[in-house]
Amino acid sequence: MALRLHNTLSGRVEEFVPLADNQVRVYTCGPTVYNYGHIGNYRTFVFQDILRRHLKYRGYQVIQVMNLTDVDDKTIRNAREAGLPLREYTARFIEAFKVDRKLLNMDDVEFMVRATDHIPEMVELVQTLQRKGYAYASDGSIYFKVEAFPDYGKLSHMKLAGNLAGARVDADEYEKADVRDFVLWKAAKEGEDSWDTPIGRGRPGWHLECSVMAMKYLGATLDIHSGGTDLIFPHHENEIAQSEAATGQPFARFWVHGEHLIVNSQKMSKSLGNFYTLRDLIARQYKPTAVRYLLMSVPYRKPLNFTFDGLKQAEQSLDRLRNFRDRLTTETFTVGSNPDMAARAVAARTGFEEALDDDLNTAEALGAIFDLVREGNIAMDRGEFREGERGDYLDVLERWDRIFAVLDDEDYAKLRQFGFIQAAAAATSGGAASNEASQVVAGAGYAAPVLVETLTETEIEDRLKARERARRAGKYAEADHIRNELLKAGIVIEDSKTGTRWKRK
Repeated sequence: MALRLHNTLSGRVEEFVPLADNQVRVYTCGPTVYNYGHIGNYRTFVFQDILRRHLKYRGYQVIQVMNLTDVDDKTIRNAREAGLPLREYTARFIEAFKVDRKLLNMDDVEFMVRATDHIPEMVELVQTLQRKGYAYASDGSIYFKVEAFPDYGKLSHMKLAGNLAGARVDADEYEKADVRDFVLWKAAKEGEDSWDTPIGRGRPGWHLECSVMAMKYLGATLDIHSGGTDLIFPHHENEIAQSEAATGQPFARFWVHGEHLIVNSQKMSKSLGNFYTLRDLIARQYKPTAVRYLLMSVPYRKPLNFTFDGLKQAEQSLDRLRNFRDRLTTETFTVGSNPDMAARAVAARTGFEEALDDDLNTAEALGAIFDLVREGNIAMDRGEFREGERGDYLDVLERWDRIFAVLDDEDYAKLRQFGFIQAAAAATSGGAASNEASQVVAGAGYAAPVLVETLTETEIEDRLKARERARRAGKYAEADHIRNELLKAGIVIEDSKTGTRWKRK
């Protein structure tokens, strides 16, 4: 069965064939490194990892680029509030992201690249668009002229009728009602990082960054571009416009988008107290492989409802898989072969492979492997399992885990051995513990992140408002929970007759 993927561009599930030979060129939108990655981010990154691993399993050579957005509205705002240079501020979250990827058993990509390392190439793309009549300058900034690109809207299937001609959007992110000329290069503003270039002093717009990094390493036309559905508009729509206007060639043949994650049937939000990073879950004693398992248990094009009950069930499912592998490895079976059991191994392998070929249907693939576990355990209990099938069953599990990567916790065990888990928990209280945590992670062979959460003033105020609402409603346990979460982040609350004040430790 050939691999088939849902292509957002066409709105259909299509057979995937690489543009050239056996090589698949993949661009995946990585994190904006203004804070630690949360489980919603990792739902997308895990699906991208499953895609990469399955492509490799099917014999393709994968060349993958993942960007690190280290200059945009959010990173500049947070670095300024933290009183740190942009490069230094974002470095801590880049290193934390790399550690998180290892904990979640994600495959290394060929190129993980910073936006700020590609400013000259971004300037060249803007100059090309200017020469071709797709860009214009205004008040020191340079904008893409949407009206000059007739195919604008083909990815998001939006119609431009009724939008304001000549209106401009300066923000990196905006709403669907704002389909207008978007900024390529932002004029320098006081207090913001900027670069001296032939097109003026300023900084790139978010959309420009990805086009440049994708085409530099993968060429004008990619095989697959992936990300979350929230990026379809405006980000990916704008990438298409500026890339295809510059090159005259299709930018990406397949656009593969993963659906969002919610928590307990609600949108994840810090103000609601249901916002979790991987580190939060580790501090609650959940293993990263259980998180990975839960994030991939629902097919990528369906929304995922994250619950702690679901996470516990994920751990139980992993225990079943590991216990079955242990039985296959350690128990003694009668010499010989059982053709019926051998056929079930073949069926399980075929089942999970075909499920993943069918637009990465991870739920069906899990079902195929658990059918094998159930039938194998029953046969072992009845004495019907034979030595001749031991190797076949272990081979099916090994092949399945090449893609799912949840049967082993080597990176987690390594970090635990060096005290990462204890230090990470201690670091939430701030102070010297955060330095200890950094040293511990470095000792484990990883670049050291700063583990204390950095909250902006806006985020702190939002949490305080949520706490006040809880108190007025008589939900004192919820109010205390918010106070404790802020305290862990280094924020001290002082209540008085005149109101609530806060300060950083």
